[in-house]
This record gives sequence, structure tokens and C-alpha cells, in this order.
Amino acid sequence: MKSTVEEYPKSPTVASGPVAIQAQIWTLPNALSLLRIFLTPFILVVLLTRVADFEFIALIIFWIASGTDLLDGLVARRRGQQTSLGAMLDPLADKLLICSVFIAFVELRLAPAWMVAIIVGRELIITGLRAIRLRDRRPGVGAARWLGKWKFFIQVTTVSILILSYRYTDLYLPAQLALWIMLIFTLVSLMDYLFLFFRRLRTLPDTPVEP
Repeated sequence: MKSTVEEYPKSPTVASGPVAIQAQIWTLPNALSLLRIFLTPFILVVLLTRVADFEFIALIIFWIASGTDLLDGLVARRRGQQTSLGAMLDPLADKLLICSVFIAFVELRLAPAWMVAIIVGRELIITGLRAIRLRDRRPGVGAARWLGKWKFFIQVTTVSILILSYRYTDLYLPAQLALWIMLIFTLVSLMDYLFLFFRRLRTLPDTPVEP
């Protein structure tokens, strides 16, 4: 859920071998991404067990996890800690968080299964294309700058309203409206990503990584 056009990250200059691997793993941006992954099952447990005031607990955890997504990219750019590991870990954490929450929404009857299937399917497609890009070491292709900003805002807003609508029935219609807006934006951003990805493939030489 980045607010800028994706670029292939440049790893900081460090020694080769185990020292280089540790330098990529033990960075603050990667720690924030790992925290987001760590928080994901807690949100699922809270949502699905429906403990007392689970809506507020789940919402706070989700906001903390979303906040780490804002911070990790900012910290990585400020500190020059953009690594190949971070380029894979950050979007993986995003997709685990969003997909897990929406799958829980099906159980809570807050979102229809077919909508969730489209949202999850979109994330799986983007994950596959990003893996191809990183494997072939091609320059990044991502959604336009404004799409990145709105994608994050729409996702956080939709999830927040849906969680609260379980307790406050007056939010049912706004929650459904937000869900439809997110679905439309999901499809638009997918088409945009596919267009840029395949256009980029046509303009670059075929230079796969040696096995």
C-alpha cells in the first residue's frame, strides 16, 4: 500500500556473506513489516472469537498495523534501508493483513464471499507479478502515484467502517457503499497494474536471472 510509484529497491552497500544478510534483515523497516505480519493473526482471533468489545479491539490493532505500513516505507527512504528483502516483505505483510481481515468479514457476514474472492484474487495476481519482476530483476512497475495514495486510504476506511458496522447498525449502508467503492477501485488498480506490467515487459530486453 505504497503512495509512490514502485521502484526496484537498491540495497545498501554492505559486506558480502552473513553480515550482508543480517544487514538486510535487521533493519527498522523490515521490523515494522514483521510486526504487521505478527499482528495479523491477533486481528483474526479478536474478530472471529467476538470477545467483549471486539470491534474496538480489532480496530485498534488494525490501525496500528496500518500505521506500520506508512512508517516502513518512510523510514526505509529516510535511512537508505531499501532492500530486496524489504521489497518482498512489505507487500506480503500488506496482503496478509487485508486478505485475512476480509476473509474474517465473510464469517461475520459483513462482506459477501464473491466480493472477498475478487479482492483476495487481485492481491494474489499482484503478488505473482511482483515475484516475476523481482526474479528477473526488472525495473519496477506499479500503479500511478494517485492510485497508491487512494488505495491505502480506501482500504483503511472500508475496513474501519465494516468493523464498526457490526456494532452500530446505522453504519450498514455507509459500510456497503465503502465496500463497493473499494471493489471498483480494486479492479481499476488491477487493470492499471496489468497494463503497466505488460507494457514494461515489451519495452525491456529479456534478461532472466541465471539459475
